[in-house]
Amino acid sequence: MSRPGGTHPAAPLTVLLGDYPHTRPLKDGTVPVDGVDCRYPACSPLPPAFARMVRDLAHDICEMPMATYLQARDAGIPVTLLPAVLVGSTHHRSLTRLPETPQLGPGDLVGRRVGVRAYGQTTGLWVRGWLQEEYGVKSSDITWVTTEDVHVAQYVNPPYVERSRAERVVDLLRTHDVTAAVLGPKAIGGQGAGLVPLVADAESAGQAWTDRHGTVPANHLLVVRDDVLRNRPDAVLTFYRALKKSIETTADERDDSPAGRAVTAGWSASLTACLEIAGRYALEQGLITAPVDVAAIEAETAFLDK
Repeated sequence: MSRPGGTHPAAPLTVLLGDYPHTRPLKDGTVPVDGVDCRYPACSPLPPAFARMVRDLAHDICEMPMATYLQARDAGIPVTLLPAVLVGSTHHRSLTRLPETPQLGPGDLVGRRVGVRAYGQTTGLWVRGWLQEEYGVKSSDITWVTTEDVHVAQYVNPPYVERSRAERVVDLLRTHDVTAAVLGPKAIGGQGAGLVPLVADAESAGQAWTDRHGTVPANHLLVVRDDVLRNRPDAVLTFYRALKKSIETTADERDDSPAGRAVTAGWSASLTACLEIAGRYALEQGLITAPVDVAAIEAETAFLDK
């Protein structure tokens, strides 16, 4: 309680983060956010929280998928990117089929139907990006069958996207409504268990992509509400420094796989390249309406790394 004539204590920061080795030290207090009362609401699964953030600005700081962030920025939603990658990996193994169906390659998908959770899902962004880059298959060459809506309410799917009543992407495969399906990292080991990648040597293909581009595809980033950044920049800076320390102190818990290397905090050539490529892919796929100005994004929070 504040005393008469005294100052009111600052309101807690609500911070929505997934449960990862590199975020747990923040949540359990092992890495403190000095002088800032941070509240970490639980949410599982995470995607509904992403939708609430871009539709209702439900949290002060929030984990956010790459594609959702790019669409939110394109739509003028008042959030600012904080330079941290919480989840990432390569995605050549994410394009899958049933093992008993005829073998086909990514280039054979022209004119076919492919399942994906939502057209704005970040894994789908990366898969469609390498499909066009490496096989010449454009987004509009395929009918994308979805089981969920995109997070950003203002976005309207292109005409080659169809909404299904199926609950899960794998159900689209099992009912033979689609020829192939895009599954995110968690789904690959869950509902996607036993499915076969269309790319024969998916791990090598993913590594070739990272070698070519000098970065690992980021799936989940971090954003802060613009009003929070404007009104409480010191609190945001303190939280960001604690997150950076949490990521650095858990480095030995991550291996040298793309997923392990993806987790980073701070502006770098790798993060800049990742945003530039994702922005180009998003524009090619009709997820956004204008080119992404990565230099402007970086300038918004350059002070964090000084």
